[in-house]
Amino acid sequence: MAERTTPVLDRELAGLPQDLRWREWMRRVEAVLFASNTPVAREDLARVVGQGASVDLLIEDLTADLDGRSFEVARVADGWMLRTRRAYAPAIRAAADIGDHVSDLSAFDIAVLAAIAYHQPITREGLKEIFGKDISRELIGRLHDRGLIGTGPRAPRRGAPYTFVTTDQFLVAFDLQSLRDLPDREQLADAGLRRDD
Repeated sequence: MAERTTPVLDRELAGLPQDLRWREWMRRVEAVLFASNTPVAREDLARVVGQGASVDLLIEDLTADLDGRSFEVARVADGWMLRTRRAYAPAIRAAADIGDHVSDLSAFDIAVLAAIAYHQPITREGLKEIFGKDISRELIGRLHDRGLIGTGPRAPRRGAPYTFVTTDQFLVAFDLQSLRDLPDREQLADAGLRRDD
């Protein structure tokens, strides 16, 4: 059996004039973002451009280049991804079979997900304290299977129970750049979504 080799990528593109080299690096970044269904970190994007090329500046130029298009570059967690602009969501729902991570979750499912987001890492016992009842393994499994939560560090107490944390897919599904974009508790209370006890 022949050994597969990875083709060598000419990162520097020294044979191209500077403006064409920059344009090619932008297109490479765009291609990587297009092909990935998860946010791509700066370090990964740096593997397809020349040494010393600024990934941040390439992203800025790509963002400007996509202005007025149906999709955009979005910062999510510690990386970037391409996604459709919100204005086109109804058209996509009408014509395409796309996976939606949250549309068929119940209000209680979303409340549990929010509790995990605000209190992570949190155990099932911690969720029980918040909701006053056990949270089923099936519910935790559903959120995990959709990639919205993952397991965090073991809790430092007897039995070392698992904890739960949100994932980058959670950020994508709720159109958040980071957990800092979650509404603060005062905003939730003002919207009537949280009681002040």
